[in-house]
Amino acid sequence: MDDLMDAAREAVEASYAPYSEYRVGAAIETVDGTVYTGCNIENANYSNSLHAEEVAIGSAVRDGHREFVRLAVSSDKRDGVTPCGMCRQTLAEFCDDDLPIYTDGEAGAEYTLGELLPTTITPGHLDR
Repeated sequence: MDDLMDAAREAVEASYAPYSEYRVGAAIETVDGTVYTGCNIENANYSNSLHAEEVAIGSAVRDGHREFVRLAVSSDKRDGVTPCGMCRQTLAEFCDDDLPIYTDGEAGAEYTLGELLPTTITPGHLDR
């Protein structure tokens, strides 16, 4: 887990957060061991801001990856930040409930996606 958290911490450094001044980095590992990172990128209207987790998973999906084994999230505050609801839903599109999510805090914590988003919307909920 340390290598993945190190990648998330490094991604924090690339963050663009002039409005919230809350810098976030994420690192997600694919089933073949490739690690993709992302950082938050803010916009003055806030709604167009990108979250670190969605930047990381978006880059991986762009490169053809659809299966992931673990995620680490860090902030410049090292306060144990977890993915927001929107990012949890994006992760649920590609990841199982048992995806480990590591947070960066004083003691650090590990959750599963299912713990953080227990009743997610899945493709099975949609009328086809």
